[in-house]
Amino acid sequence: MTTPSIQVEQAPSVQYLLRLGDTALILAQRLGEWCGHAPVLEEDIALANIALDLIGQARAVLTRVGQLGGQGLHEDQLAFLRDERDYRNATIVELPNGPGRPGDFAFTVLRNAMMATWFRLMWERLRESSDSELAAIAGKALKEARYHQQHSADWAVRLGDGTDESARRMRAALDMLWRYSAELFESDDVDSWAAANGLGPRWDSLREPWLAEMREMLDEARLPMPADSAFRSTGKTGVHTEHMGYILSDMQYLQRAYPGGAW
Repeated sequence: MTTPSIQVEQAPSVQYLLRLGDTALILAQRLGEWCGHAPVLEEDIALANIALDLIGQARAVLTRVGQLGGQGLHEDQLAFLRDERDYRNATIVELPNGPGRPGDFAFTVLRNAMMATWFRLMWERLRESSDSELAAIAGKALKEARYHQQHSADWAVRLGDGTDESARRMRAALDMLWRYSAELFESDDVDSWAAANGLGPRWDSLREPWLAEMREMLDEARLPMPADSAFRSTGKTGVHTEHMGYILSDMQYLQRAYPGGAW
């Protein structure tokens, strides 16, 4: 008998933090797929360490979600026992790591650069949160995000301004990923509530500084910045791609099959 799904409070404070925690959690899951498969040993370790940092950030945020929700839920329940439509991650992080298995390294590098830049900007703003617990989480996470950004940007420049093949792969990754970046700057009533109450910034307020930093990195990598697209993904509202179900199947199996299991 499998463990039933949990229901999560719909309060805007909870939903705002789920978007942050789930985005870190699912990106960590994708990066974990590279363990033992990265192109060089040093990068295998680096990607695993970035994934662990993101899991740590997700744990901290989901723990705070459990405290704010008033339901007594803990981080493991929130990570493993929700239905797909109750996850609030941005769609870009649930996409596979690029074509093939375990994926395309250029795709992973570019997504890491895009997301690390976004996380760094977000954590910087969240240090001023009216929620002292969240502000403390942001202070620690910011140091990690700075390293993630530097590491991935260095690789993006190295590949973009590298061989014909590495540049081709980076351009292909950029064409695929860029249209999903728009969701990172879509704001709604949840964001408005968070901004009005000092919990955190509206996501759309991060767009211009993010674009400025991405433009600088892409220029150095000799990659053209794509034009804006009308396409909008909807993961942060709970409407996901077909890939999300496969991620959750792997993530949730053990917890649902062996309820409350402990080592």
